[in-house]
Amino acid sequence: AALGCFPDEVCFVSSGTESCNLAIIGCALKAPPDRRHILLSAIEHHCVLDASEWLRLFGFEVEQLPVDRYGQVSLDTVRERLRPDTWLVSVMHANNEIGTLQPVAAIGALCRERGVWFHVDAVQTFGLLPVKVDALNCDLLSVSAHKIYGPKGVGALYIRAGTPLQPLMVGGGQEHDRRAGTENVAGIVGFAEAVRIAESTRETEAPRLAQLRDAFIRAVLETIPDATLTGHPTERLPNNAHFRFVGVPSDSLLIALDRAGIGASSGAACSAGSLEPSHVLMALGWDESAAQEGVRFSLGRHTTQEDLDYTVEVLQKTVAQIRARRAK
Repeated sequence: AALGCFPDEVCFVSSGTESCNLAIIGCALKAPPDRRHILLSAIEHHCVLDASEWLRLFGFEVEQLPVDRYGQVSLDTVRERLRPDTWLVSVMHANNEIGTLQPVAAIGALCRERGVWFHVDAVQTFGLLPVKVDALNCDLLSVSAHKIYGPKGVGALYIRAGTPLQPLMVGGGQEHDRRAGTENVAGIVGFAEAVRIAESTRETEAPRLAQLRDAFIRAVLETIPDATLTGHPTERLPNNAHFRFVGVPSDSLLIALDRAGIGASSGAACSAGSLEPSHVLMALGWDESAAQEGVRFSLGRHTTQEDLDYTVEVLQKTVAQIRARRAK
């Protein structure tokens, strides 16, 4: 009900990553020889980018769609890049690092008009924003349980009836012959309960988070010199705030924040240990040193105004201290 689809259009998997892999690789493996062009945005999650890279080994042409300085894909760019041999387009609903929302419904409508399959990674938006598959005009859509306070180790892929998909796990007929192996029944039940809770509170929780986020962004930008907001100023996740603090390496800042009991991150949550500059920030046109200065703050169900006031206080002190140290 949360996705607005039929039960047999949902395939339960182990994670959002597996869901995206099954969508990208599974759909691509069904492409005829004259339809082997794949389009995806330059700021997709690594599970989409890496799955597409893997397909290059099998003769697929993978093209990345550029984004503007806010991280949005333009509909005109998609229109220009679609070709007669394009088989699949994948654009995420919202970016996991910078929070920018994409015009997925319009992109989906264009893909449908051109006879191209369309995948949406909705891991970040599901449970926070309305995610109805018909409204988004998608054929494949990925979601994950732990992003909505459900159990880890379970996700799902919506597969519109009639969408071609080659199973990647074989040897059993589970999930309507789309994913072999014993289902994680306990995980699926936990996921269903998490969806029920998220959907029942979404209409009050999303505005609450957006209000806290806006006040936090204002406080940071007004009280910390050379701080800039990353991503779209308004078309963004209600729980995301991403900043660049000029001259402050994110690794130094994150260690100091951690000592003060504040959890933040640079890059995607699952690659935060990497020293590579974020591919998302590089795609916005940042240079390598700027991309090492980006920090993401995520608000959640338990975040309060007091938490954010404390975070702003700590940021003011810490940013000033790091800049002073580096100026010596």
